[in-house]
Amino acid sequence: MKKRMMLIINPMAGRSGYKNGFGEVMNILDSGGYLTTVYFTQGRGDATLFAAQHAAEYDTVACIGGDGTLSEVVSGLMQVPNPPPLGYIPMGTTNDVASTLGLPKNATDAALRIVTGTPTAFDVGSFGDKSFFTYVAAFGAFTAVSYETPQNEKQALGQLAYVLEAMSRLNSIDHYCAHVEYDGGTVDGDFIFGGVSNSTSVAGMVRLRKDLVSLGDGLFETLLIRRPKQFGDLSRIITGVLNQYYDNENVILVQSKNLRFTFQEPVAWTRDGEAGGVTTDVRLSNNHAAIHIIA
Repeated sequence: MKKRMMLIINPMAGRSGYKNGFGEVMNILDSGGYLTTVYFTQGRGDATLFAAQHAAEYDTVACIGGDGTLSEVVSGLMQVPNPPPLGYIPMGTTNDVASTLGLPKNATDAALRIVTGTPTAFDVGSFGDKSFFTYVAAFGAFTAVSYETPQNEKQALGQLAYVLEAMSRLNSIDHYCAHVEYDGGTVDGDFIFGGVSNSTSVAGMVRLRKDLVSLGDGLFETLLIRRPKQFGDLSRIITGVLNQYYDNENVILVQSKNLRFTFQEPVAWTRDGEAGGVTTDVRLSNNHAAIHIIA
């Protein structure tokens, strides 16, 4: 008897790339023992709603789309007791989660991975009381690039669109006075960037060493970059980030299950590349092994 799969597709992701090889993807899933029901999203929030309402009816949930689609599906699964395993066919612009998991970027290979792969424990972040994030919650330099870059530019230029948009902001980087509490310590400072992540890649521009990141260890990696006071500081920051060297006064990395950020002024956050709201006080917590991704 075949297993039931719920396949959620974002038809706009990756320049509507799901159409290429879609028949072969369905054939692979069918040959792998799945009876697949397809759900197409029409707008933001649909994937969360689909997963929350129907995931419990299936043996496996899978999605075709970018990191934003995956994030929505995960948010829906967090509302389901004992959610089924999640498969992912990456079809977005940067695909940070796919890079971290080592998933194929080719749709048919990714479908084969769903059929043959093993569910792997994956931590999910809580942002405040009601929101979740899959791989990063961040504020500051370049964090708005992903969701403020026009969709037509994303589709036409791919990752280059993010880079071009980021370059246009170099002369207008803001800074934020923050008090950060984490398990076992605190840090205060004037920061141009803060990112709480469970990924080796953030927006395709900030990368963490793979030996530091374990997707199911119950800990976040939190990267904080202080405001440079002089040109030499900026040079050291760039060198530290590019060389993945985080042990200096300008670039700080801590690992923690729980964090709290308090700011003097309201600060805009992003969650998984989408607008995450504006706040002066927010708590983030790690939901250890909340879901299992087939990888």
